[in-house]
Amino acid sequence: MPFGRFAEQNANHQGRSKPATFDFLGFTHYCGKSKHGKFRVKRKTSKKKVQAKLKETKEWLKINRNKDIHMIMDRFKRSLVGYYNYYCITDNTQSVNKFRDKIGYLLFKWLNRRSQRKSFTWDKFRLFLNKYPLPYVRVKVNIYNLRKEISYIL
Repeated sequence: MPFGRFAEQNANHQGRSKPATFDFLGFTHYCGKSKHGKFRVKRKTSKKKVQAKLKETKEWLKINRNKDIHMIMDRFKRSLVGYYNYYCITDNTQSVNKFRDKIGYLLFKWLNRRSQRKSFTWDKFRLFLNKYPLPYVRVKVNIYNLRKEISYIL
């Protein structure tokens, strides 16, 4: 598969608008450019992995929606922190933010199904999230600074 600095030019010659991508270790690797316009391999969370994690979360909420709210929110905090520790790398914060938003929507949906009456409106849910906040996204690993740190070690 053609991939690298000249992949975009080669794709244009072959009639495609974008170069090919590939999935590896839960990330989709694609060709991009840095802020300075130089070639850079960028990574974002693989769609398959996001969909699988959302499905797993939905199933868990479906089964456990009537449990204590403290237990539910504690489980989500731990789950999101683990997700962030793996997927929060350079160039992937937008994808992880979207995932966090979808988790928030699933929480809203399934917590509203705890009884026949709606428990939350969006305004009430925002107040609830102020009391029990979900962790925010932060880049855990800057993969482009790792090269510099490794070269100092060597």
